[in-house]
Amino acid sequence: MKRYAIKFFAVMAAVLFLSVTTLELNAHARAGGSRSTGSRGSRSYSRPMSPSTQSAPRQQQATPTPPLQQPASGGFLRSMAGGMVGGMLGGMLFRSLGFGGSGGGMGGGIGLFEILLLAGIGYFIYRYIKKGRENSSNNTLYQQPYQTGTITPLPGGYLNALPEADDVETGLNHIRQFDQSFDEGRFNDLVMDNFFKVQSAWMNRDLSHVVTIMTDEMRRIMQSDIDILIRNKQINKLENIAVRNVEITSAWQESGQDYITTLIYANLLDYTTDDTTGAVQTGSKTEPVKFEEFWTFTRPVGNNPWRLTAIDQK
Repeated sequence: MKRYAIKFFAVMAAVLFLSVTTLELNAHARAGGSRSTGSRGSRSYSRPMSPSTQSAPRQQQATPTPPLQQPASGGFLRSMAGGMVGGMLGGMLFRSLGFGGSGGGMGGGIGLFEILLLAGIGYFIYRYIKKGRENSSNNTLYQQPYQTGTITPLPGGYLNALPEADDVETGLNHIRQFDQSFDEGRFNDLVMDNFFKVQSAWMNRDLSHVVTIMTDEMRRIMQSDIDILIRNKQINKLENIAVRNVEITSAWQESGQDYITTLIYANLLDYTTDDTTGAVQTGSKTEPVKFEEFWTFTRPVGNNPWRLTAIDQK
């Protein structure tokens, strides 16, 4: 009997391991799903520049390689893989305890090799999904920049020029040439306001009030994530949001579009609950999450409305 008790606890440990890794992958969703999404024009293939590295000499930008389509959030695949492995573990557990029907008996069971094999499979699934998330920040979905509104006439040959690797002030000066009313302080206030609006819409699972402040691409990406939450009967709660700092890290123009990337440093309570019972499934209602994200906004060159076009993880 002692041998079967050891097997029971070993299998339960493997199940717990898979559960913990799955929870880790789904925790702290917030708007954008804690991953890099959207496009930043020809800079989509590179990470945004952090303030601490802005002053370092920059190399001439390389020709971008063909971008890769960003994978979907993967909630269905994770659930399917977890269900398959969980079913295997459950079946083997019941057989090992003598509930396997005819031919099962007390001699069926599983050995140490099978337990180690299952644990290895669980770890492989965890590492594979985690690596895919890390790579997604370097393979951000690339599409043509958002093109709508009135575009100020530009000098000949400008539309086809790639952005230069200039510092922030140079990029802002280029933007001011076509919009003399542009003010950095007011823009940072706009970014903060839009940050709160997007997080609120995400928590309410309704983007209808923020479609005018994000590109069609960003709306499709977020709506896809929201549809998954609704299908899983989950609500991602975001509370006590505090934005500690908003800082412009890069500004440039290309293909008749203005682009500005800002680094947002904030903290909040981020947890996901069951839509029916209200039980917390991931995250914490008491431990705030600190994070830094790059939010990029774009508009047609000139005095036009800004729209969120990308969110990148630092």
